[in-house]
Amino acid sequence: MPVIELDALDLSALLCSRVCHDVISPVGAIVNGLEVLEEESDPEMRSIATDLIKRSAHNASAKLQFCRLAFGAAGSAGALIDTGDGEQVARNLFADDRTKFEWNVPRILMPKNKVKLLLNMCLIAAASIPRGGLLKVDVTGIDDATCLTVTASGPNLRLASSVSPLLSGEPESGTVDAHGVQAYYTGLVARASRLNVKAETLEASVVVSATPVAAAETEVATPEPQSADAPEATGSQAATQQEATQHAAT
Repeated sequence: MPVIELDALDLSALLCSRVCHDVISPVGAIVNGLEVLEEESDPEMRSIATDLIKRSAHNASAKLQFCRLAFGAAGSAGALIDTGDGEQVARNLFADDRTKFEWNVPRILMPKNKVKLLLNMCLIAAASIPRGGLLKVDVTGIDDATCLTVTASGPNLRLASSVSPLLSGEPESGTVDAHGVQAYYTGLVARASRLNVKAETLEASVVVSATPVAAAETEVATPEPQSADAPEATGSQAATQQEATQHAAT
């Protein structure tokens, strides 16, 4: 199946739909809380509404800050981003009472697209543990040898079957919708960074990894063993055979 290439306008529209889908829930909760404050005089209900507004506002802010870095421009072309900024927005979004978040990434300046890729890999891994668990982020190597890995483990672990085809740009349906655009976009960013990204279930965890394209495509060629019945002739043996052939010809 050929890799799907979305028009720039279609891609931006789908990404906007994805961001709106993520943010509309906490924003709606804020509106509901404000309505309760206007209509209720009971102190307990007003306290519950105030708490709802605070939590929802924090959630909306965390999602917007994450999306700004994961999907947005975040600097000019070729810009470098502090991995500490990536950690902050990821920790604000993923770390909660149900999910333990581990960020094993050195504090360095990393190419913009690689930071964006790492954050999008976190989204894919986090979606596989809907009831929480452990989300671990690791980065090894530098420059062209950088490898990114996000590992998720927890109860009800499940990687959606559509993720891998979308990462490779070859969705089974032949189209990309707002629900699958994030995984498709992850594959685009990976290829722009010359990285090969994949997601797979290994034992009791889901692993989303990105490795340099050269390392992923290079295969080590193993020479075929020579047959014991036909050993390679040495230099002297080859010369003897040549002399015998010439003598027979004369």
